Amino acid sequence: MGSTVFEALGRMAEKEVGALVVMDGARLAGIISERDYARKIILLGRTSPNTRVEEIMTSHVAYTHLEQSIEECMAIMTDKRIRHLPVIDEGKIVGIISIGDLVKSIIADQQFIIEQLERYITS
Repeated sequence: MGSTVFEALGRMAEKEVGALVVMDGARLAGIISERDYARKIILLGRTSPNTRVEEIMTSHVAYTHLEQSIEECMAIMTDKRIRHLPVIDEGKIVGIISIGDLVKSIIADQQFIIEQLERYITS
């Protein structure tokens, strides 16, 4: 914590991601996304170099665990209307899932099922 929104946006651009988790030591303090920037900076006439991340981040962060299925993650993201979901294992963040990650996985699963059905039909 302690960074400006401008610095966070720079990190997002550098890493080509749409969100960053915000840590307070080892504790998950929040998440900041491009959507937060658009809604809480641009639309409110604020400036990113003069606004701290903690002023606009989402502090009540929905998250998932390694054991949860893709369908459960999709349900959480749909219910909360979020696009990024941190993954927690033994109290530590081990990754973040985007809605794009879930869509790619679902498409790959469906493609596999289609291929299996096509093999069954043609054999």
